[in-house]
Amino acid sequence: MTAAVAPSTPARPAAGRYPLNWNLDALFPNPQTAEFKTLLSGFSTELQTLAADADTLPAITAAGASGTWGAYLERLAAVLGRFEDLSAFVGCHSADQAENKEFQRVEGLLSALWPLRSKVLTTVELAFVGVPADKVKIFIDGDPRLKAVAFFLEEAGRNATFRLPREQEQLLSELSVDGLSAWSRLYDRISGELRIEVMEKGNVVRKSVGQIQYDMPERSVRQNNFYAADKAWGTLGDTCADALNHISGARLTKYKRLKVQDHLDAPLRLNRMTRGTLDTMWGTITDRKKMLLPYLERKAKLLGLEKLSWYDQIAPLPPGIAGNESELTYDQACDLVIRTFTEFSPDFGEFARMAIETGWTEAENRPGKKQGAFCTGIPTKKETRVFMTYTGTADSMSTLAHELGHAYHSYVLRNEPLLLQDYPMNLAETASTFAEAVLNEQRLVEAKSTGARLALLDNLLADSVAFLMNIHARFLFEDRFHKERPQGELTTARLSELMQEAQKEAYLGAFADDGWYPGFWISKLHFYIGGWPFYNFPYTFGYLLSQGLYAVAATDKTNFPARYREFLIATGNRQTEDALQQTLGYDLTKPEFWNRSLDVIETRVKAFCDLADSLGM
Repeated sequence: MTAAVAPSTPARPAAGRYPLNWNLDALFPNPQTAEFKTLLSGFSTELQTLAADADTLPAITAAGASGTWGAYLERLAAVLGRFEDLSAFVGCHSADQAENKEFQRVEGLLSALWPLRSKVLTTVELAFVGVPADKVKIFIDGDPRLKAVAFFLEEAGRNATFRLPREQEQLLSELSVDGLSAWSRLYDRISGELRIEVMEKGNVVRKSVGQIQYDMPERSVRQNNFYAADKAWGTLGDTCADALNHISGARLTKYKRLKVQDHLDAPLRLNRMTRGTLDTMWGTITDRKKMLLPYLERKAKLLGLEKLSWYDQIAPLPPGIAGNESELTYDQACDLVIRTFTEFSPDFGEFARMAIETGWTEAENRPGKKQGAFCTGIPTKKETRVFMTYTGTADSMSTLAHELGHAYHSYVLRNEPLLLQDYPMNLAETASTFAEAVLNEQRLVEAKSTGARLALLDNLLADSVAFLMNIHARFLFEDRFHKERPQGELTTARLSELMQEAQKEAYLGAFADDGWYPGFWISKLHFYIGGWPFYNFPYTFGYLLSQGLYAVAATDKTNFPARYREFLIATGNRQTEDALQQTLGYDLTKPEFWNRSLDVIETRVKAFCDLADSLGM
C-alpha cells in the first residue's frame, strides 16, 4: 500500500486564461512517491545490465559485429532516453521547490547512476580508436540500424580523443559523483537557498535570487537591490571559490592526460565547432564592438548619468521619454508570443500555443524557486518543459520566447532517431535567440510612438551589450582563470580581480570607475555547470547566428520557415559549420557572415541615437 505524500507543489493562485504552472504529474509519478522509487529502481537495473553488456560487444572489425551493435544501439537509445526523462523530471521538481530535500536526494541518486551511463558511452567511443575510416564505413554499412545513426557513430570516434583508457575513464566517472558533480550540486543547493534582504515599503523582505530585479526605472531601487544581492552573494564567496577551483581543477587534471591543445579543445568538441570559427567570431566582435559605445554613452545621458554602472545595463528609459510601461500580464505576453510566432511560421505559432495551453511552462513569480530559466526535454514522451519566473515585464516576455525557441527546436526533432536528437549548445542557443528576434523585431514594427520605438531599441541593444560584452567578459575570465589554475587554487580576491579586469576589457571601459561587478563570478551559475565547460560563449554564437538568420528571413518570408526547420533538424546530425552551410549556405569560418550579423546591430545603434536626437535628448 502506497503511503500518502504531500503534493509536488503547494497551493497556488489561480491563473488567467493560460496556466502559470507546469503540469509535471502527466509525465511520471511524483519523485516522493513509492511508485517513482520503483520506477527508478527498475531503470537502475536496466542501466546496469546495459553497462555490463557493453563489455561483451565485439570489436567493430569482427565478423558479424554490425548486427550485434545494431541491436545494442537500439537498447542504448531507449535507456538514454529514459535517463534524460528522469533527470529532467526530477530537475523540474527541484527547480520548482529549491529547498525540498527529498528532491535533492533523488537528484543525487540519479547523479550516482551517471558513471554507468558514462561507461556505456565510453565503451562505444573507445571501440573506434585506431580503426581506419574504410573499416568504420564497412561496419556502419553492415546494418540498417547503424546506417540510420551513422553520424552518432562518427561522433563517437571524434569524442574518443577526449577519453582516457577504459579503466581510468570509469574510475574518473565514479569519482566525479563525489567530486566535480558534487561541487556543481553544492552550488545549486546553496544558491537555491540564498535569500536576499531588500527594503519594500519600509519593511525588510527576504527574496530568492530569481526575484531580484534591475529593470525598474528608480535608480535608487536597482542600486539598493544590486548592493543587497552583492552582499548576500558575498557570504558564499569562499565556498563558491572552492567549488569553482575544484570543478576546473578536475577538468584540467584530465586534460593533462589527453592529447589536447588546451582547455578550449573540450568545449569546442562539445559544440561540434572548430577553433577557427570561435576565433573568427571573437575577433570580428573585438574589431567592431566599439560601435556599441555611442549607445551606452547616449543611454547614460538619457538616464541623467555621466556614465552607466553595472546595474544600469537593463534599466528602462525614463517614463518621460518612453512613456510609462504598463505591466504585461502573463496572458498578454503569451498572446503576443503566439501571434508573432504564428505570423513568422504557423507551425511555430501552433507549437507555442500548445506548449503554453497544455502546461509545459512554469512561470509563477513566487519564493522557493531556483533562479534563472531553462528548457528541458523529456524525449520518450516527445515533450519539453519550460521553467522561468514571469515578472510582468517585456524582458520576462522575451525570456518566455527564448525558452519556447529551445522547446520548438526539440519539437521539430522529436521524430528523428533518438541518438540524432542531441544538438550542441551553440546551435541550441541559435534557436532560442532567433525566437527572441522574431518577437522583438515584430514589437519594433508595431511600436506606436517615437518614445516606444526608442525603448524597444534600447531593449534590443541591451541584449547586444549582453552578448558582445557581458559574455565576452565571462569568456575572458574563464580563459584566464583556466590558464592560472594549474599553478594552484585561486583565492576569492584573485577571482574577483580577474573578473573586474575582464569586464573592463570586454566593455571597453564604458562604466563608471565604481560601476563594475567583481563578484559577478559568484552569482553566475553558468560557471558551475559540471557537465559543460565554458558554458557561456555558445550564447554569443547563437545570438549572432540568429541575427544573421533573421536578416535572411526578412528577405525570404515564404521559404525561410521551412529552410529554418531543415536547419534545426540538421543540428542533430551534422557538425556546426556543416549544419548551416548545407542547409542555408553560409560559411562560419569567414568573417563575412559575422559582419552581416553585426551590421544589424550597428544599424540599431544609429537608429537609437537618431531617435534620441529627434526627441532633443
